[in-house]
Amino acid sequence: MDEAKVMEFVFKTVGDVGAVLAGSLVVIGDRLGFYRALAGAGPLTSAELAERTGTAERHVREWLAAQAATGYVSYLGDGRYELPEEHVAPLTQETHPAFVVGALETAIGAVQATDRVAESMRTGAGLSWGDQDHHVHVGCERFFRPGYVNYLTSAWLPAMDGVAERLEQGVAVADIGCGHGASTIHLAQTYPRSRFLGVDPHAGSVEAARKHAADAGVTDRVVFEQSTAKELGGSYGLIAFFDCLHDLGDPVGALRAAGEHLDADGAVLLVEPNAGDSVTDNLNPVGAAYYGFSTLLCTPNALSQEAATVLGTQAGQARTTEVAHEAGFRRVRRVAETPFNMVLELRR
Repeated sequence: MDEAKVMEFVFKTVGDVGAVLAGSLVVIGDRLGFYRALAGAGPLTSAELAERTGTAERHVREWLAAQAATGYVSYLGDGRYELPEEHVAPLTQETHPAFVVGALETAIGAVQATDRVAESMRTGAGLSWGDQDHHVHVGCERFFRPGYVNYLTSAWLPAMDGVAERLEQGVAVADIGCGHGASTIHLAQTYPRSRFLGVDPHAGSVEAARKHAADAGVTDRVVFEQSTAKELGGSYGLIAFFDCLHDLGDPVGALRAAGEHLDADGAVLLVEPNAGDSVTDNLNPVGAAYYGFSTLLCTPNALSQEAATVLGTQAGQARTTEVAHEAGFRRVRRVAETPFNMVLELRR
C-alpha cells in the first residue's frame, strides 16, 4: 500500500468536509447580508462587518476566518478581510449568470435527506420532491432563474424555428414542472400577448409561484395549477420542460402527453443538464455536483412515482433523444447550451 496516496486521499476528504460546511456558511452570509456589505467596501474587520449588518461580532469573526480558509474572501492581515471583485457577482447578484448561492442552498437542503435516502436505498422506495427540505425548493429556483433571465428569451427561444415569433403574436404556453414559477413569469413578462399555464405537483411550489406572479404583476396572463403533464388539457403552441424531465418517473409518458396537446405548429422546449453520454464523460466537478443532486433529489423523486424510466440527472443527449423518439417526437434538435444546460427543440 502506498501510504502517500492514503494521506493524499485523507486530505482530499478533509477538503470535502470543508466544502460541505462552506455551503451552509454561504447561505448564512447571503441571508445576513455579509457579502452585500463586503462588496466594494474594501478591507473590513469583523467588528466593522458586524456593525454594518447588525450582527454579533464574535460569530462574524469565525465566519470570516472560515470564508478566508475556503477562498471565498481574502484575508489581508491585521484582522481585515475583503471580498474580491470577481466574487461579487457570483455571491450577490441574483440574476447574474454566475450567481452560485442557489446551487449551494439546494445542496444544503439536499443533504438533509441523507437518512431518508439511505433508507430508500435499502427498500427501493423513493422520496418525493415535496418531502425534501425547504432549502431545496427555494435554492433550485435561485439556481436556475439566472439562466432563464439571461438566456431563455434572448437566445434559447430565438434559436427555435418560429417559436419566438409565435409567442410575440400570442399563443398558449404550458410550463411543466414550473416550481416557483421563475421561467413562467419571465416568459409572461417578455411576451404579454401570450397566455401561460404553469403546472407542478408540489402544492407549496404552486402557492409560491402564485405569489411571485402577483408580485410581478402578470396574473392577467399567468395561471398556476397543482397538476402534472399527464393531466394537461387544451392546445398549446409551446410546452416547456425546464430542468425537470429527468425528475419524472415516466418521462416518456410525460412527453407523449405533451405532444398530444401541441397545436399544428407546436413545439416542446426541453432544457436538461448539459451532461455527456457516458459516466466517463461526466467525471468532472460539474458531473460530481449533478450526480450528487441526482442521488439525493432527482432519482429518489422519480422512484417515488411510477418509475417506468428513471433517467437520472446525467442522462445526456443521446439517452434523452431516445426518450423523445419513444414519445413520438421525430425531430430532436440541440438549439443552444450553457455550461450547465443543453436546450433541445422537439417536433412531432
